[in-house]
Amino acid sequence: MAGAGSSRREFLRWLAAGGTGVALAGLLPGTAAADTRELVVIDRVTLIDGTGSAPRRDVSVVLVGDRIAWVGASGQVPETGGARVIDGRGKYLIPGLWDMHTHGADLEEIVPPLHLVHGVTGAREMWGYAENRATRDKIERGELLGPRFVLASGIVDGPVTLLGPPVLQVTTAAEARAAVRAEKAAGAEFVKTYSYLGPDAVRAIADEARHQGLRFSGHWPYKLSHLEASDLGQHSFEHFFGVSVHCSSRRDEILARLKTTPYDPAAPRAFFNLARQLEFDSVTTYDPGVARAYFGGLRCNGTWHSPTLTINRVVTQPAETHQHDPRLKYIPADLRESWVKGIELFAPKTPSEIALQERYYQETLRLVGVAHEAGVGLIGGTDCLNPYTFPGSGLHEELAFLVEAGLSPLRALKTVTGDAAKFLGRERTSGTVAAGKEADLVLLDANPAADIRNVAKIDTVIARGRVLGKAERGRMLAAVEAAANRPATSPRIRSLARRGCCC
Repeated sequence: MAGAGSSRREFLRWLAAGGTGVALAGLLPGTAAADTRELVVIDRVTLIDGTGSAPRRDVSVVLVGDRIAWVGASGQVPETGGARVIDGRGKYLIPGLWDMHTHGADLEEIVPPLHLVHGVTGAREMWGYAENRATRDKIERGELLGPRFVLASGIVDGPVTLLGPPVLQVTTAAEARAAVRAEKAAGAEFVKTYSYLGPDAVRAIADEARHQGLRFSGHWPYKLSHLEASDLGQHSFEHFFGVSVHCSSRRDEILARLKTTPYDPAAPRAFFNLARQLEFDSVTTYDPGVARAYFGGLRCNGTWHSPTLTINRVVTQPAETHQHDPRLKYIPADLRESWVKGIELFAPKTPSEIALQERYYQETLRLVGVAHEAGVGLIGGTDCLNPYTFPGSGLHEELAFLVEAGLSPLRALKTVTGDAAKFLGRERTSGTVAAGKEADLVLLDANPAADIRNVAKIDTVIARGRVLGKAERGRMLAAVEAAANRPATSPRIRSLARRGCCC
């Protein structure tokens, strides 16, 4: 840092003179907020700002409370005895990560701390209900340490469903509209739609969501094509379900079969199994012209893909693949047991099934790269709390899979920082490292632009301006392990354990 030692007030005056302090309410010298908020300077760091730009060396970032107040060349920052200085030499600063497909926020001793310890400072919770809304509110009030949660509605599905409570089942357009209104009143930030909705219900949800100022995202509704749902305004498709079908020379034949095959209330999984088999088969009939038109339509409509490669990798491998993962010590026993049972619904068993699903997964990776090259928006998410998909660390796996699919490390990182914020409409406050943004940051010991796996080499996490160093993060992990291994578990864990689904 340059210059002689200065007081806290002089330092704040320097910030204000630079123009950024004026833009941040309450940070000017002499205000109560300026007198009480912690000053943190991350000094002489290499910055990867979440925009996709190349790393910038010898940068300093100044935080005042829970906001970024200044970003610039290290030599311009005056000294101050009142600031906490973090030495960034040899380290790399990135925005806090967003896991864009998560579950189980209300497992308060497990999920929120696992996210934060691994640098996930924001999450899109894809199944909203009263308990996780309460968790979100506790975090926002400062009563609980956790990431910023953006919450879906309850999952809205048709009269036949693979899910148990609290799924919202609708049959008619009127029921679909009523579900949207009720979930908006309960605090949902978007509508989550599911696979077995009928066409009229999807159209009603799309129209009512628009009237309520909400977007809708979710699974491929089997009775509509992706482009039909996209034309209605579906904001994202989750899990990459159906993409190989929509890039196939047999697309119209496959979609027609799905539209004319009825759902069986007595065997709801039968239709899912049919659709899955048709997806597996479709990878051998890829048509570049069909794919180009498909991805072009999504791009024009502003529909994104959330590939959730982490869960896709798990469910396309034999069931025993992940049963000795050392991270299982952070997962409650009831949930671990449910994972053993749940994976059996998806995992290949015979050599031919293993080969078929491996081919499907490799084609999924390739098509993620094709979607990216075509300009379709991608967001990174894990579907955590499904079998062997871990909160926090799972997002590091997701980033590695995105790079394997063909994205550069910087571009993959952008899917869970700048692009995540853009998708959520939070780009003015989140996703990149710039003055005025939320102070959600991760300091790394190695360069993720050189190897995306370095995103796991965390020195410090900063969440809402709170600095979580290695010691504190270690204590948090120890507390999670202790909570996970208590003999008694909560009703919420038992409820989650019964689901065993990709949701």
